[in-house]
Amino acid sequence: MREKIDINTWIRKDHFEFFNTFEEPFFGVTVDVDCTATYQVAKEKGISFFLLYLHKSLLAANRTEAFKYRIIDGEVWKFDSVNAATTINRPNGTFGFGYMDFFSQFEDFKIAAGKEIEKVQQTTGLIPSSSGENVIHYSALPWLNFSSMSHARKFSFNDSCPKISFGKCRDEQGSKIMPVSIHVNHALMDGFHVSQFVDEYQALLKQKAES
Repeated sequence: MREKIDINTWIRKDHFEFFNTFEEPFFGVTVDVDCTATYQVAKEKGISFFLLYLHKSLLAANRTEAFKYRIIDGEVWKFDSVNAATTINRPNGTFGFGYMDFFSQFEDFKIAAGKEIEKVQQTTGLIPSSSGENVIHYSALPWLNFSSMSHARKFSFNDSCPKISFGKCRDEQGSKIMPVSIHVNHALMDGFHVSQFVDEYQALLKQKAES
């Protein structure tokens, strides 16, 4: 489900109309997050660290209103929930695109996501998902400890979906630290809203629970 935002009464009307004219309206930041507790939970319970931190990021995004806004045919809509369109790495060094629905409980998410990973890993090619507008574009680069990132963009395509990328988890003074790159459409949100997401995500990562 989704609801249309009345631009004329929206507090960000001027910001939307200004940045929506840009050829490249996206801006990005890279932050470090402490994922020690989440890493320990994954290892202790024998579950995928990737799926656990991915689920917590989706949970944080669904708790951050700005991350549920999308631009469709020049209008702003807010979705009830957002899902994941993510790269899935294969053992042969290639990757494919997968689609994962959001579930508030990790166990439900894990089951559905596990099936999607298995499907993609048993095929070749990209397999673009017909995922719609209410997704976040995810990717993981577990081999790289990056401090910034840019994305390939097709400027003829009017994209407004946030893009979140995870890097290599490293040891730092007894903690597990992971870089996270976040790119968002400036017509829909500002740095303040990104900070809301980051704060929520960090709080979830520090919880010694699955969700």
